Amino acid sequence: MIERDLTSMIADALSTRTRLLTTAAGRASRSAWRGLLRSPLLRWRYKGEPIEQLLLMPQDLRTGDPSFASEIYHGHFGLAGAVALLETENPFVVLPPSAAWERELHGFGWLRHLAAAGDEISREHARALVSDWMKLHGDPGGLPWEPAINARRIISWLSHSGLFIDGADGTYYDQVMRSLAVQIRYLRSSYNDAPDGLPRLAAVVALSFAGLCVDEKQPSAFARPKVLAEELKRQVLADGGHLDRNPNSVIELLLDLLPLRQCFIARDQKPPEELMGAIDRMMPMLRFFRLGSEGFARFNGMGPTPMESLAALIVHDDTRGAPLKHADKSGYCRLQAGRSVVVADAGRPPPIALSGEAHAGCLSFEMHTGAHPLIVNCGVTAREDWEWRTVARATAAHSTLTICDTSSSQFVGGGSSGPGGSQAALSGPVNVQAELVENNGEMELRSSHDGYDTRYGLTHIRRLTLAASGDALSGSDQLVAPHGLKGAARDNNGEFAIRFHLHPSARAELSQDRRTAIISLPDQDGWALSLPHGILSLDESVFLADPKGPRRTSQIVIYGFMGNASEVSVDWTLERLTQPEEEAEPEGEDDDTGDLPLDS
Repeated sequence: MIERDLTSMIADALSTRTRLLTTAAGRASRSAWRGLLRSPLLRWRYKGEPIEQLLLMPQDLRTGDPSFASEIYHGHFGLAGAVALLETENPFVVLPPSAAWERELHGFGWLRHLAAAGDEISREHARALVSDWMKLHGDPGGLPWEPAINARRIISWLSHSGLFIDGADGTYYDQVMRSLAVQIRYLRSSYNDAPDGLPRLAAVVALSFAGLCVDEKQPSAFARPKVLAEELKRQVLADGGHLDRNPNSVIELLLDLLPLRQCFIARDQKPPEELMGAIDRMMPMLRFFRLGSEGFARFNGMGPTPMESLAALIVHDDTRGAPLKHADKSGYCRLQAGRSVVVADAGRPPPIALSGEAHAGCLSFEMHTGAHPLIVNCGVTAREDWEWRTVARATAAHSTLTICDTSSSQFVGGGSSGPGGSQAALSGPVNVQAELVENNGEMELRSSHDGYDTRYGLTHIRRLTLAASGDALSGSDQLVAPHGLKGAARDNNGEFAIRFHLHPSARAELSQDRRTAIISLPDQDGWALSLPHGILSLDESVFLADPKGPRRTSQIVIYGFMGNASEVSVDWTLERLTQPEEEAEPEGEDDDTGDLPLDS
């Protein structure tokens, strides 16, 4: 038995190491190619003839905020949750307050805010900023020319070209058209250098926009229709989820694909079947992941939901009817009855090359009832706070079971080192099973994973049953050690914890015998989490996915031990006690918003 376990561990380690080496080799190869492309000896390839005219201006579905224009007039340039104080400088020469801020700056997505202001001052400001960028960064090289950033800038310039080109003199117009041609040609040579996943797909989408929007005298080879089709087929799964398993990727991708479809139609061209198919598959996922007014469920890198962007996409959703119940390719299940919705993670991690932001949240769930969230995962902060992001990826930040205070996936390679470094990849679980069963309106999810098997000899089995009325969720968490405990689990007597993180708007109190936790929601909706055996603990937690920053909250925890048993099962019930008020008072602002220390 020991020999078999050792063989299994060695095989698993070698497999992970091989995948990591392959990923690292790919990064090294792309880095060398990127250096060659930026060589002064090859820059002549990107000059060529300027674009003579633009035939289309794609719609930007991302909502603009006109107050942004007023802020930058006063020297405040806020992007990605950080603000640079410009004083009399332009934003391209100040010290970036964060790496995310710098990436968004060079992506020019903020042009939509100036466009939303709709005044001549905003037009002049946009022209000046585009001019400053061309003077300072017009030659390929450095961060502004990384494929994903270059792609976002091309799309932004095309979408808002009217803002800074209309009314400009001929010299300025020619400069913009020449610069845009260089950016497109450079992207055409470097798109494959983009990291796998959304960055590479965004680069190919940008080339498709370019092929449709520039004048007909330009080479149609700007676009990469075959590559676009291949990437859409590979990255958009059969159920409409994205390969990286981040729900936010569905939103970000649709924000580009829908305008791209309209550009094909405007040019009197039939949109590629792969594009139409990807959109048709992804649109229902907007409703699959949605949990009422709070937006999307928080799994695998999902932070605050961009509600205005989501609303803009839902307008285009003509696929009516109930959303999917089991998105098996994406690895998620949705249980819905009465006023209650449960979304659970029941899938393997994404491919290791795309797992840098994935979470060790296998078999975790979120529950929303009526107008309010009840059980949540901690989610991800909108700010580029790498310490919090590392915390958020751990299993303990999810509403599921942990063993010996460790994660069900292993973080390997890299090290969550923050800006300029690589996020640790996610390895395991390997065997994840999920089955969704319906019976007379009752929905039951049966799932399991082996993420703790190699280290501790334990398999986690979870059952979630939502009553037909939606007024009760019954759960069973089972640990099975068919060959006995090993490693730290044996030393710690098989210590485990089952966590239920509460949304900050929910308040909980323990009963005197500590077998029941009474949970109150803002609309006076009352729920009880109860155990037939054992005791509950009410501990501190933090909700990271609030737009304003981390918020203090609570978690209900069931602690237990395997002892000498080869199998242990914990049953629990989450049941509604009181019906919500018909017209609840609007939820007020809590005074516990804002930054929290990591050691709080």
